Amino acid sequence: PANAGLYFPTHHFLQRLRDECTSNGALLIFDEVITGFRVARGGAQEIYGVRPDLTALGKIIGGGLPVGAFGGRAEIMDLLSPDGPVYQAGTLSGNPLALAAGLAQLRELERINGWKLLEELGAQFEKLAREAIEFAAANPSHGGHVKIDITFHRFGSMFCMFFASGPIIDLAGAQRSNLKMFSRFFHACLKRGVYFAPSQFETGFISTAHTPADIERTAAVMHEALAELL
Repeated sequence: PANAGLYFPTHHFLQRLRDECTSNGALLIFDEVITGFRVARGGAQEIYGVRPDLTALGKIIGGGLPVGAFGGRAEIMDLLSPDGPVYQAGTLSGNPLALAAGLAQLRELERINGWKLLEELGAQFEKLAREAIEFAAANPSHGGHVKIDITFHRFGSMFCMFFASGPIIDLAGAQRSNLKMFSRFFHACLKRGVYFAPSQFETGFISTAHTPADIERTAAVMHEALAELL
């Protein structure tokens, strides 16, 4: 969940959902509004290898313009109007401006192999961020009374730093985060020109506009900010 930080379902969990839905005649629906076309061309379902019956999409498919969509198996989608009996419509359904922008965005990602680029940038940031986090963990100050625990999660170009010891696999774990320490870290980075999401429970995103130099500078600021907290 994007507003509870970033943590991951296991493949076993998703496959169990698939199996249970299939055996009970229920539809499996994946919300890929954030992960769709971001973590892979085929979204999170491509990475996990579990195919839902319906998928919700948004954000990138509008190229920055407001749009949402859902799609799935043909026998389900054929039930929708105008071909089927289920009425579905909206004021901006099929808006040509949003869809043209989205199509251009997806074509550009294909042209530059954007998913490979984003994975490389994400891996670079994870390596450097973990180095800064390990420095903070290995250097408690004030007689050992100030110790910073951070659990770093990444999924492609998405990332989150929980100010809590791991493992963090659910909302209860995320809520163990030290919000005061996160706030101090956020402001220490902000005054150095790096603007992370201002809430502990928001996910960070790397984009194709970022460069390796941006990643290096961000990690350097993280290191300075964590050193300031000690």
